[in-house]
Amino acid sequence: MNFAQKLQMLRTERHMSQETLAEAVGVSRQAISKWESGLANPEMEKIIRLSDLFQVSIDYLVKENETREKEVSPGFESSTERASASAEYGWCFLRKYEYVSKHTLFGLPLVHVHIGRGMPVAKGIVAIGNISVGFLSIGLLSFGGLCIGVLSAGLLCFAAIAAGLLLAVGGLALGALAIGGIAVGVVSLGGLSIGMFSVGGMAVASDFALGGYASGHIAIGNVAKGARTITVASNQFASVKASQVAQLLHQEYPNLWKPLYDWILLFFS
Repeated sequence: MNFAQKLQMLRTERHMSQETLAEAVGVSRQAISKWESGLANPEMEKIIRLSDLFQVSIDYLVKENETREKEVSPGFESSTERASASAEYGWCFLRKYEYVSKHTLFGLPLVHVHIGRGMPVAKGIVAIGNISVGFLSIGLLSFGGLCIGVLSAGLLCFAAIAAGLLLAVGGLALGALAIGGIAVGVVSLGGLSIGMFSVGGMAVASDFALGGYASGHIAIGNVAKGARTITVASNQFASVKASQVAQLLHQEYPNLWKPLYDWILLFFS
């Protein structure tokens, strides 16, 4: 086999993409492609790097009839070898991987993917990274328009901890409309719900609260505290008539936004 064939074989044995190998050697993916197709050959510095990377001799790489001095099984025979190889060369999700689309919008790439060890940052219209910033943002830490991640902040957020200007959904959710285990917002729905209009196991609101424990100006619950209250026995909220709640809302909040008014009445028969 010639150098191009050996290089491709060694790379595929370790399940490495051309991008991953290029990053490990310090060249572009196009350079790896040219080496494997035989259109170009690497400099001696890169051959030495390849020799160290694949644990083979330089003679094996450059001489067609040379055999390997150290044979490494494609499947990695021992768990120690497997762990060592993964740590050193790794799969692409263990090493840093970056993709930036050529097309841009508003000065940002349409797609930017930047993931791997450490805290690489992705910025783009669609951003995917350990830290991501974009109109559509996916990452451990995500910021932007529509955000999905562990910790997210933006307009519409879905995360373990979510802070959204319009909508937040998560274990801990903060937003205009907040839905979560703990929800804090203008309109909130959750186990513990805090806001102006709150619905939850424990609902605390300045205006309207509905829940097992409800505290608000209008409060409806098993335990209800407020200026206008309706006490419900054993979570029998279906026993409360929509007309009864509508009358309370008209009396206390005659100019209440109709979609919010209709949403509240959905909880009652």
